[in-house]
Amino acid sequence: MPNDTLIEARGVTKIYQTKDGPVESLKPLDFSIREGEFISVVGPSGCGKSTLLKMVAGLLPITAGALTLAGKPIKGPQRDVGIVFQSAVLLAWRSVLDNILLQAEMRRMPMQQAREKAGQLVDMAGLSGFEDKYPWQLSGGMQQRASICRALLHDPSVLLMDEPFGALDAMTREKMNLELQRIWSQSKKTVLLITHSIPEAIFLSDRVIVMSERPGSIAAVYDIDLPRARTLDMMGSPEFAVHAKKVRAHFYSQGILDH
Repeated sequence: MPNDTLIEARGVTKIYQTKDGPVESLKPLDFSIREGEFISVVGPSGCGKSTLLKMVAGLLPITAGALTLAGKPIKGPQRDVGIVFQSAVLLAWRSVLDNILLQAEMRRMPMQQAREKAGQLVDMAGLSGFEDKYPWQLSGGMQQRASICRALLHDPSVLLMDEPFGALDAMTREKMNLELQRIWSQSKKTVLLITHSIPEAIFLSDRVIVMSERPGSIAAVYDIDLPRARTLDMMGSPEFAVHAKKVRAHFYSQGILDH
């Protein structure tokens, strides 16, 4: 295994036991993610994308195969992982800063150190001046920025994101893509992003993993060789269109396409 491989899956499967018998969610998966990489996973609804993310987080056990983080088997919730969900999941009665610090309370981190780290993250996420605001006083995009700060507070090596911008309008989503690119480049984290948006996956990623219909398998992995830092104007370039056409062809060939 290369020294810079952070996450590795070898023959990883997921089978759910139901009253009607076993249901295969994921066929054997093989992939590796290098330290500092930005990887996106796209695929049709129900193909097991979120299941994969939860297994990497240690929130769901694998059925068979080997799944490792930093060379160690993933068994149970992982301390070195931060998670951002589709909903910001902020507590309405806590300020932005106190929502971020919830991570410190749960992990019993030294509070002074956590406050200093939270302040740095707030600055990085462009939330300075909003520390004392409550979630209902923020836009959807700002709520998700606070959620990203909370996920990064304990300085995990991996940031897992499950459709984090799916509920946002198109213009806010594009702005958040720029923000996430900036935060990723500054924080140097390894990111695994689940998304239904092909343009979003291409814009953000070093590589895009394309999954098939359920039971999910890896249909293809594409290297995205567009230069960084990327701009929204690049989405209109011929090079971007070539990548999008390759990825989209998988879904057209199956007669499905998620928007």
